[in-house]
Amino acid sequence: MKVLHAVTLHTPTNDFGGPTRVALNLSRGLRRRGVDARITALGDRFDGPLPDTVEGVPAWLYQARHVLPAFEVSGITSPALLARAHRMVKGADVVHVHLMRDLITLPIALIALRCGTPLVLQTHGMIDPTEKRVAQLVDVLGLRKVLREADAVLHLTEMEREDVAAVIAPDPLRHTHRLVNGVQPQERRPAATGDRPPTVLYLARVQARKRPEDFISAMPVVLAKYPEARFVLAGPDTGPLADEMLALAARLGVADSVEYVGPLGHTEVLEQLRRSDVYVLPSVVEPFAVSILEAMSVGLPVVVTKTGGLSPDVAAAGAGRVVDSRPDADNGPLVGQAILELLDPAANAEASGAAHRLIHDKFSIDAVVEELHGVYEGVIARHGR
Repeated sequence: MKVLHAVTLHTPTNDFGGPTRVALNLSRGLRRRGVDARITALGDRFDGPLPDTVEGVPAWLYQARHVLPAFEVSGITSPALLARAHRMVKGADVVHVHLMRDLITLPIALIALRCGTPLVLQTHGMIDPTEKRVAQLVDVLGLRKVLREADAVLHLTEMEREDVAAVIAPDPLRHTHRLVNGVQPQERRPAATGDRPPTVLYLARVQARKRPEDFISAMPVVLAKYPEARFVLAGPDTGPLADEMLALAARLGVADSVEYVGPLGHTEVLEQLRRSDVYVLPSVVEPFAVSILEAMSVGLPVVVTKTGGLSPDVAAAGAGRVVDSRPDADNGPLVGQAILELLDPAANAEASGAAHRLIHDKFSIDAVVEELHGVYEGVIARHGR
């Protein structure tokens, strides 16, 4: 079986976050099963030639052209990639598109429909009803068509499925399938020995909807009990927000306890997770964060909000703490109290074991890939290929 994964962007520092990480995780898992899985995407911010493999996955990367800078990731493309897309699609048994309203994944999905190649879409919570005129035009020009005619549309949560269905209403959304994100189980991090200060970690894109300000404003609560605690803010900054977070820490009088380390490579991510005691992601909306899964894969307890897709699993397993998410309020004290609970050695050890077991039992990449392989076999069979 030959599978082509199409995702918008890959950079050395994983600026595009979840969709690219999911595409890579799935492709690696498929290749372990003997499937010829490959990735095509735009490449950007590389020094020198674009790589032809990414984390062991063969990749067709093309230099990103920022033709519509105001639209950020949605406004980048590559004429060279689109010129070759027809040949890549025709050579695949299944095209798996990590879809957004952009100038790469949507055209590839349309090409797959024209070529008659089985098409699987995965939206990662990026497709929902919108009042933006440009986005509505994109829907009319092609997005609704690919959603209606795809052989399978994968969703993480029921809310995501309902949002995608609303985009094409009153037409029905056919062949939907729930597929969770998965990660490779890792060796559990060592238990804290008290020979270093407690470390609290935020590791995700530094953007408004992920509420990094709640991470920073939790610091005074934690430092009142653990004055030696360290706070690490990590991840690509999508604007000036990282500087604003450091300025907020200065206003709160805690600037000496926080460090912004910027984006990290995947190996560095796992190392940083193992060196930490609590992971915090206080997003207002987070469909199914891979970063939370990666934290739990090494047995790192997590603090997440009730509006996250993984929050019910975290709560049921006891893998961390789930707090309220109030978009118009300072949630820092709530987050801080949750961190304090998990810095207790006994509570930390209990949550660490629960997090590690949860990944093995429910969110291992091998289980997800097995289910996805069944989806591929089904769509190929319906096409008679």
